[in-house]
Amino acid sequence: MTKASLQMTSSETRRLARALGWFSLALGAAELIAPHRITRALGMQGSEGLVQLYGLREIASGVAILSTESATSVWSRVAGDALDLGTLGMHLGEDNDKQTNVAAVVAMVGGVALLDAACAASLSAIETREQTGSQRALN
Repeated sequence: MTKASLQMTSSETRRLARALGWFSLALGAAELIAPHRITRALGMQGSEGLVQLYGLREIASGVAILSTESATSVWSRVAGDALDLGTLGMHLGEDNDKQTNVAAVVAMVGGVALLDAACAASLSAIETREQTGSQRALN
């Protein structure tokens, strides 16, 4: 991927951030409401409490993104993606009869992680430009 392919306008970046915020709320709600279905589909029975904690994290990220649209709030999703990928990776072993499902979810989380990272990087650049512009205006 080239740097140019990650460039978005400020309005595109903020629109993507809002979409990611809503996605976080929906995903978090699903993890809170249906942890047994999720763990059963992934061969992770016994991890329902962890899935619910991850759901709370998703909801917190979603609320933060929708209320602030800050780079920090979107970077929290990137950190959550890393945590999710690490947890899922531990369940990719041959002893898991649902490893195909886990691999599919890893691919999905990886794709969303790329969107999260692109959005967070773009918001960071926008915030840096805005701070630089504010500082110039004060001088």
